[in-house]
Amino acid sequence: TFFARVRTGEALSRITVDATLIETLVTSSGSMALRNGITIIGGLAMMVAVSPKLTGLVLLIIPAVLAPILLIGRRVRTLSATAQDRLADAAAEASETLDAIETVQAFGREQVAASRFQAALETSFAAALSRIQVRAILTALAITIVFGGITLVLWEGARSVMAGSMTAGALTQFVILAMVIGGGAGSLAEVWGDVQKAAGATGRMMAILDEVPEIKAPASPAVFPAGKAKGRMAFDRIAFRYPAPPDAPADRRPVPVAIEDIRLTIEPGETVAVVGPSGAGKSTLFRLALRQFDPLVGAVRLDGIDARDMDPDVWRAQFAYVSQNPALFSGSAADNIAFGAPDATPQAIRQAAEQAEAAGFIETRLGGYDRLIGDRGRALSGGERQRLAIARALVRNAPVLLLDEATSALDAENEQLVQKAFETAMRDRTTLVIAHRLATVRRADRIVVMDGGRIVESGTHDSLVAAGGIYARLAALQFTAG
Repeated sequence: TFFARVRTGEALSRITVDATLIETLVTSSGSMALRNGITIIGGLAMMVAVSPKLTGLVLLIIPAVLAPILLIGRRVRTLSATAQDRLADAAAEASETLDAIETVQAFGREQVAASRFQAALETSFAAALSRIQVRAILTALAITIVFGGITLVLWEGARSVMAGSMTAGALTQFVILAMVIGGGAGSLAEVWGDVQKAAGATGRMMAILDEVPEIKAPASPAVFPAGKAKGRMAFDRIAFRYPAPPDAPADRRPVPVAIEDIRLTIEPGETVAVVGPSGAGKSTLFRLALRQFDPLVGAVRLDGIDARDMDPDVWRAQFAYVSQNPALFSGSAADNIAFGAPDATPQAIRQAAEQAEAAGFIETRLGGYDRLIGDRGRALSGGERQRLAIARALVRNAPVLLLDEATSALDAENEQLVQKAFETAMRDRTTLVIAHRLATVRRADRIVVMDGGRIVESGTHDSLVAAGGIYARLAALQFTAG
């Protein structure tokens, strides 16, 4: 839910820009505070030795200096947090545009995206300018009060010299010490502004550190008897709705139920296909299986063990997942294939690539398994990206295989080859398949049809076609089109 409500750029701003502000305080600002603090303490000690009377007058100035620092400092802290929020908005705007740069270019929206980013920057600049103005007022007040006090001390010292109770040399020495202390006090006011700025950044970072994961391991997590699941998957009367966005209006809460009263059991080695119109709840079923969310009602079980009773890492290790739009990472082809199985041997990586029909383009077009694939694999075609993702799932060797339109980006020839690889991979695995292209699921042991968040039909391809329901209508549209 955290990643559903926080923009990527905002999170990046908090863990980079805000961290830099805190680093600046701890290093350069901290050093300045220590240096000036020692100067002020030493100067005061020497001033006491020169003239206790005048030193007392100087000390009376301290409350007058602290008052604006404490009062205006709070305002600086609030404005600093606001400025960082606006900077995070600008970073989020840039991040979204760069992530979707191909779409932006395809629709000729570069200037629009640039204008939106510029508007976000202007808002951030205005917030930063307000913070700087208030901080400047704070520093100016502190310096004015300090040197105004020094002027008062100088006047009183001049009277003492005229009265003969103090020498001119002692007064000169005292004034020089007072000016040194005044400069130090002015620098400390600047540092206090940095403290308040870093305090705003710290509050934003602490908001992340204080996040309590909804998905976490129990105190005594359950384990599979054999160390690994056999693969009996069960959705036991589950219901779920996505959390409402934090800025959603009150009349839009709660959001509609995504799935409701799902009862589905998949035996070890069985292949079950899930079909249905868009928005039926198919992808939500996968998210619950991977425990990205927990159901509001019911339980997701593997070999009879509730997902909430297990360590999430151990639970997810039982699944190999191929999404419709696979995410690849900067690195080599081998790195991406072994992403879910870091201990995979080069031989296992090559075997998985061959099964997924990825070995050909890896060895010829990329130039080998150790060659970089570029930023997020953008240089690869959709089919090549998907075949790498399929190889990544195969090398994981998990008891449960989740395929979300895993062959949607493949051409007919490669799809047939990958389907053969899947048939081999599915023999000893429980397999749950989401498919819109019904031709890819006709051989499934069972087909489950979802609509409106519920399971409305279940059976084989032939029995569902004969039943004349939703599946029959979808099959008629696909198998008779063209």
